[in-house]
Amino acid sequence: METRHISFDQTRIAVHLNGTGPLAILLHGYPLDHRMWLDVLGSPLAETHTLAAVDLRGHGESPWCGNNVHTMDAMADDVSAVIRTLTDDPVDIVGLSMGGYVAQALAVRHPDLVSSLALVNTRARGDTEEQRSGRMGAMQTLLTEGRRAIATTMCQNLLAPRSDDDAHGQMMRARIHTMVENLPTETILADLRGLRDRPDRTATTKAVKVPILVVVGEDDAITPPFETEAWAAEIPGARHVVIPGAGHMPPMENPAEFVRVLGEFWNEL
Repeated sequence: METRHISFDQTRIAVHLNGTGPLAILLHGYPLDHRMWLDVLGSPLAETHTLAAVDLRGHGESPWCGNNVHTMDAMADDVSAVIRTLTDDPVDIVGLSMGGYVAQALAVRHPDLVSSLALVNTRARGDTEEQRSGRMGAMQTLLTEGRRAIATTMCQNLLAPRSDDDAHGQMMRARIHTMVENLPTETILADLRGLRDRPDRTATTKAVKVPILVVVGEDDAITPPFETEAWAAEIPGARHVVIPGAGHMPPMENPAEFVRVLGEFWNEL
């Protein structure tokens, strides 16, 4: 795997690449980094695509830029600069959770850069009042109990319950703890503010003129399948797929099936 650092406008974004062929951008969720995509980066998809897992600003090897809020639009603009640096062609975009919000913003703000969207365990609408209150609670937990408390809560929320019972589940929890606890506190706070205040993209995502795949884990409690199925049904031509044995993190929990579904979607384009 090759790591490149792309600098622009006082921002430095790390991109981790593997494979050959047309470019596909992988966008991680909150509060994670490119390492959530490791199983995908090393999969057979790298035989047909150049897979590029981006560390969004302040995550992984991309330093925090001093922003108090990480808006989805700003992170989408970062991704657009990465794409323009790496290729002159439109690319396939895969975004999970927060990465899905960034992907939708990218498709609206820079439609010429996007050839397809795979929206994984994410949604178009903004936060409800209850969810906004939850973001505020997470900020308070971070400031009083630290990043480990956030990581512990995220493991409970992100992974299907049965993943706790085996070595694979232990590995996933360890990887999530590593990603979360390596983040600057400022990054997590900026993420939470951006997530809390993000706009509703229901109408704009419906109007996107590229093929769309909506993916969800069958046991996801954050974006449950009944919600994503109803959302996909409102997007013209969108396909909806449920990944068995997964919660909010199909690329980690059931990578073989996730890779199969994504590869099938790309092959049909």
